[in-house]
Amino acid sequence: MSESTLMNATLTRRRALQLLGIGAAGAALAACAPTGVGTSPTTPTAAAGGSFTPTDFDFASWALTEEASAPAIKALLAGYSDAQHITIGEVSFPYNEYFNQIMLQIRGGQFMGAAQVDVAWLGSLAALGTLQDVSAVTKNRGYTQAALEAAQFHGVQYAFPWTIGAIGLLANSEILDKADIPSDDFPVTIDDYETALKRLKGLGGGLIPYAASTKAAQLKDVLIWMETFGSPLVEDGEVTIGDEASVAAVAWYKSLYDQGLIAADVDRFDARSLFSQGRAAIYDDAPVGRNAVTKDSPDPKLASKLVPVSRPVLEVGDAPRALVWGNAIAIASGEGAETAADFARWATSDLTAVLADHEVRGLPPVTEKALSSEEVLGDAFGATFSERITATATTNPFWQYTQYAQIESTIAEKVQSVLIGQQSPKDAMTEAGRIAQTLIG
Repeated sequence: MSESTLMNATLTRRRALQLLGIGAAGAALAACAPTGVGTSPTTPTAAAGGSFTPTDFDFASWALTEEASAPAIKALLAGYSDAQHITIGEVSFPYNEYFNQIMLQIRGGQFMGAAQVDVAWLGSLAALGTLQDVSAVTKNRGYTQAALEAAQFHGVQYAFPWTIGAIGLLANSEILDKADIPSDDFPVTIDDYETALKRLKGLGGGLIPYAASTKAAQLKDVLIWMETFGSPLVEDGEVTIGDEASVAAVAWYKSLYDQGLIAADVDRFDARSLFSQGRAAIYDDAPVGRNAVTKDSPDPKLASKLVPVSRPVLEVGDAPRALVWGNAIAIASGEGAETAADFARWATSDLTAVLADHEVRGLPPVTEKALSSEEVLGDAFGATFSERITATATTNPFWQYTQYAQIESTIAEKVQSVLIGQQSPKDAMTEAGRIAQTLIG
């Protein structure tokens, strides 16, 4: 498979290993900022590579609201602003609110500058007509082709790639061992997985076997289980949710809920907290989860017990499903756009800056040099995550549509209606599929 089609299909193992190595770097974030005036304007009318006078700009980020990530982001901002003698305003919202808030601010002309974005949002943000095409200034910076394409929409480079990886299952090996479930021989099929969850529940103590997402804000996680059961979600422009596979997946999810194998009112951040405290055995996350769950855990050895495991499959021989995940930095048109773009290019491609950020947050970088560095290649967690999760990750087929957020919200709300007993899986998924199709057009 060629790199040009990578983000539309399954990731190869080789590319996965390149994309998701994790290690440590010794540089201090605040000490690695550029020392001179930026040299890469980003506006389409400006000549790429020309000099410019640094100006103040705003930086928006959900990571600024997260205890594990905020110090690294603030250090990046401080290092750059001190070196360029400018002020960078901070704009932050929690992840579950961020998309709607940044959409409103960009649409209303209230935000101009650099914004951290989930790669899934680029279609919706690009439709606003204010994102800069930064293709001229991402050239020759060493980004992998796969990373560049992850930050594109319809072939336009709407953002600087920042980190590309996947979302999969993370487990506490010590808890698994107590239930006689070896992490290196994790259940392969859905049936065996459910049996394992019941054994975990049998350990008692209020343990949540699988801290799956059950709040509407994060219930899009169930889409990967629909794919596991065999639903393509979208096929030839037609939404397939409501088919036998998607209904079976939601019925199974509901059965886990009814049996107490998953819990009510859980989103990604609740799951991290439960896992960190040793109150959950398994949950879904990207590599960033490692730092999030270990930072304030009462278990000082939790990092050594954190193990990525392959998602169970419906039938032996099926490829485990995982969701491609990543974030980028987009530039909104307006005052300060050139400096904002110079910051984004430096933060995502300067080797010293990237490795220093990587040391703090543990996120997979997006340049060839960083991916091949000793710091990134030398971590066992990253290699295991890559092999067991990222190697078979695929993109969400709804990302190609500008109404993707509304589509996912509709599906999530209908899945929640099933969990709380308001609708049957068949009725809810049929309705969800119908509404999603109208949003696609």
